[in-house]
Amino acid sequence: MSSMAMMMLPKVLTGPEELSVEGPAVICSFNVFGLTINFTETVVLEWIVMAIILGVSIFLTRNLKVKAVSKRQVIAEMAVEAITNLVRDTMGKRWLWFTPYIATVFCFSIFGSLISLLGVRAVTSDFSVPLTWAAITFILITWTKIRYGGVRGYLKGFADPIPVMLPINILSEVATPTAMALRHFGNIAGGSIIMGLVYYGLASASRMLHMHGAWLTVGIPAVLSLYFDLFSDFMQAFIFIMLTMVFISNAGPAEDEAA
Repeated sequence: MSSMAMMMLPKVLTGPEELSVEGPAVICSFNVFGLTINFTETVVLEWIVMAIILGVSIFLTRNLKVKAVSKRQVIAEMAVEAITNLVRDTMGKRWLWFTPYIATVFCFSIFGSLISLLGVRAVTSDFSVPLTWAAITFILITWTKIRYGGVRGYLKGFADPIPVMLPINILSEVATPTAMALRHFGNIAGGSIIMGLVYYGLASASRMLHMHGAWLTVGIPAVLSLYFDLFSDFMQAFIFIMLTMVFISNAGPAEDEAA
């Protein structure tokens, strides 16, 4: 196919001609006390994700009934029961009040990752997003330790079992949220980069074979997408909430001790 004919094809049929890895696009910037604050596409996409979650929640919980329940209500009840049982089995009954937070993070993580299927950047591929969740988890861990051990007990814990462990214990405390955020971000962002490389490679191969369009990109990436855009997204969301529940519950006394 001639280069002139290739230029006449829509971009979606020719495939990417170059590959670049960039951060979220900056829509506008604000200067506050000499500090530049960027308003990025991540913020816009986060609001879209929140609107989607809110819409799904309203749809599933509309017109709830005690008898003759609808299929929507059955799905909603199954979801609530599943996340409640997960929190109970992982953290214990006394942490059931924690269920709404775990469900929120889980849903935000899944929808924030799956939004990439619409052709936009995944919210969770911005490091600031999982880092914010990890920071909240860190605050909850600290609050739990102070709640059950007091401020003195919390500070004393850094010197256990021996004072020489103080620097290592402090580093370990700070590393917890950082590792959680990096694990989630790395897997989602890495998957996006790999899929970008696949599309770029298949599009280039199509041009090398003088095909009338990037036909090699049809079908083949969909198989890989089942892992990188579906399985991996659900797994990372599940791992994140599991780590959150384990770290927070371990910060307090055992169930029988707190009773």
